[in-house]
Amino acid sequence: MPPRARPAETPEPEPAGRRGLAARVSLGRVFAPVPSEFLLIASTALLLTVFGLVMVLSATSATSTARGEAPWEVVLKQGMFAVIGIPIMLIASRFPVAFYKKLAWPALILAVAFQMLVFTPLGHSNDGNRNWITIAGFQAQPSEFLKLALALWVAFVLFRKRTLLTKWQHVFIPLVPVAGLAIATVIAGKDLGTAMILVLVVLGALFFSGVKLRIFLLPAIGAAAFVAYFAIASPDRMRRFMSFLNPNCLDDYFNDCYQPLHGIWGLASGGVFGLGLGNSREKYDWLPAAANDYIFAIVGEELGLIGCAVVLALFALFAVGAFHVIRKTDDPFVRIAAGGITVWIVGQALINIGVVLRVFPVLGVPLPFMSQGGTSLLSVLLACGVLLAFARTLPASVARREAAIQQARAARVRREARTRT
Repeated sequence: MPPRARPAETPEPEPAGRRGLAARVSLGRVFAPVPSEFLLIASTALLLTVFGLVMVLSATSATSTARGEAPWEVVLKQGMFAVIGIPIMLIASRFPVAFYKKLAWPALILAVAFQMLVFTPLGHSNDGNRNWITIAGFQAQPSEFLKLALALWVAFVLFRKRTLLTKWQHVFIPLVPVAGLAIATVIAGKDLGTAMILVLVVLGALFFSGVKLRIFLLPAIGAAAFVAYFAIASPDRMRRFMSFLNPNCLDDYFNDCYQPLHGIWGLASGGVFGLGLGNSREKYDWLPAAANDYIFAIVGEELGLIGCAVVLALFALFAVGAFHVIRKTDDPFVRIAAGGITVWIVGQALINIGVVLRVFPVLGVPLPFMSQGGTSLLSVLLACGVLLAFARTLPASVARREAAIQQARAARVRREARTRT
């Protein structure tokens, strides 16, 4: 006679206290302490964004009033992009690194497709560059999103080939052809300044991938030759470059030297303490692109050397936080992508400030976080969100989260032991 089957045991319901503890542990993971790099990057990004909104208001109030608009008309549009961009930055900081690895190829394909819209009826030209589109009354510069997409894609490709980077064939293919095609879509719109930043992104990612110096030098030399060729091939760019080298720029005051001279005069008139916030003279339509490429000149004029030093210090602190992420991470993908993003943001800031100081010729690149331009602000804040997501994965941060979880579990065991007794 077969043995009688035992009735299935009914699982004992979980005590309410244990369920509540599990919920607290889950919340503890969400609100776990973040590393100092996270706080440094996030705080400097927010401070620079707010500082930029104040300076955009100051730089555009006079010209807006002259056009019959409200003095805060321009800053309201910029503020709208900041209100959208800051939550996007915080949301992007919550995604795991695996998500950004999966996003690399789709992001590059979508960014290139978005950039190609400038060659459709949606696109339009500005100062000879065809790099903008207009949708529903809003202007956008698609190449700004291409910078972040290219940084993620290069990082993913080099991460997948990390054991083969000693051979130049595996470094160059598919990196050089695909990145070159993406950059060519910007060059086709005659935007050399943005193309130079994209080249910097690729070179920065390649440098932090740890390839041998001789392999790194080849694309670096090729990039320099590429920029030189397109600068010489365009008579307009060549004329501006020669005016930059002209020691007697006053002789060409009404032509290519007009904007650089007024930028220098704005900086010089500010002195140490500046003329006071809102008291710029150059913003009364003397300085072209005062709220865009030359907003640093308005900072120097109104807030003086002290205001310029504050801006430089904030970018330096941002760079310190970003480079700490690069140095401390154990993930090659994080190191390479963070390197490309950092070189993009910090390098573009230095180029913009160098143009205002006449260290470089006029290149038409905005000052990250601060220059007027919603697309630029959105892309930079999104890139900061990616850096913040990387900061969460640092070993010290993971160790703190694990320690908090272990403490919660130990407390649960102690409470259960007291309940039994």
